[in-house]
Amino acid sequence: MATPLAFTASYSHSVDAVRAAYSDEQYWKARIAEVGGPGARLDAFAVDGDNVRIQLVQSIPADQLPPAITAVRPGDLVIPRTENYTGTEGTFEAHVDGAPAIVRGTVTLSPQDSGAVATVNGSIEVKIPLFGGKIEAAISEHLLELLANEATFTEQWLTTK
Repeated sequence: MATPLAFTASYSHSVDAVRAAYSDEQYWKARIAEVGGPGARLDAFAVDGDNVRIQLVQSIPADQLPPAITAVRPGDLVIPRTENYTGTEGTFEAHVDGAPAIVRGTVTLSPQDSGAVATVNGSIEVKIPLFGGKIEAAISEHLLELLANEATFTEQWLTTK
């Protein structure tokens, strides 16, 4: 059974401003450099009208992982991730190379007071008997921290633009 993933980021900038950042390749390059982790990279970026597609790779060093994960999958976790946005709606999917783990979900941008809110809803699924739930919980903890760091970066990026 998958573990739910839920996160909300509030921005002091408009939906249009957040969406403009998502449509800017320099934003993604700077974000991956700032919060992507060791060896992180932007593999592809494409804008086609109102559609934006981003492919990136992030990693979590083995020494930052709980034993529940390293016992099943030794070494650093390499995590390819794809995000697609159309207007104020987005989808994301990530998996762990060499492991039966997948994270997928949606991102919705909406106005809030004098700014915007990004709502992330998704699931984490690790298909390993007995240990899957523990690994999902560990992935969730890392993902929530990553999402918070990405939100902080986005707010700072928008403020300096």
